[in-house]
Amino acid sequence: MKILTIADDEDKYLWDYYQPGRLDDIDLILAAGDLDARYLTFLVTMAHCPLLYVNGNHDHYDAVPPEGCECIEDRIYVHNGVRILGLGGSIRYNPGPHQYTQGQMEWRCCKLLPQIVRHRGFDILLTHSPAFSLGDDQSSPSHIGFTAFNRLMERYQPRYMIHGHVHLNYGYKLPRWREYGHTKILNACGRYVLDYESNLPEK
Repeated sequence: MKILTIADDEDKYLWDYYQPGRLDDIDLILAAGDLDARYLTFLVTMAHCPLLYVNGNHDHYDAVPPEGCECIEDRIYVHNGVRILGLGGSIRYNPGPHQYTQGQMEWRCCKLLPQIVRHRGFDILLTHSPAFSLGDDQSSPSHIGFTAFNRLMERYQPRYMIHGHVHLNYGYKLPRWREYGHTKILNACGRYVLDYESNLPEK
């Protein structure tokens, strides 16, 4: 299964310069927040697969949700047997929407326990923010990761965590991929395609 992951920056290859057929081999699109709702609507219209998303801290999906897309905040969505857990938002740094303290995110994760037990875990953790010390930027109060995500990975060992929020151009040679235990962590800023079956990045 090929999964297109996107976050933070609308990719001109998929929007301004889109050509028919570019999404024909994509089986699922996962959006990790802070993208124009019109971009998500366009992609799900051009593709022949679901588009699942979580909230970032700069988008406005509450007021104008992307059409034809599925918000998976605070729930597990199963696609072709793959269990995807959605937890959007960033660390709280001002009174804006979709921002949480460490304790608030911990509470969100605790409330998900019945779903996690019912589904016997999950395969992909889709978030906007990274986990603490795993791709975040602790020099910036708005880009500190959540410790609750570290604990989710430690306890349930999903195959992937997919996040955005920390743009890859924020620092010199920021890695797109990291590993934490048995979980491969992908910064989806821009666009990235992975092959879920092989457990290896596609491009």
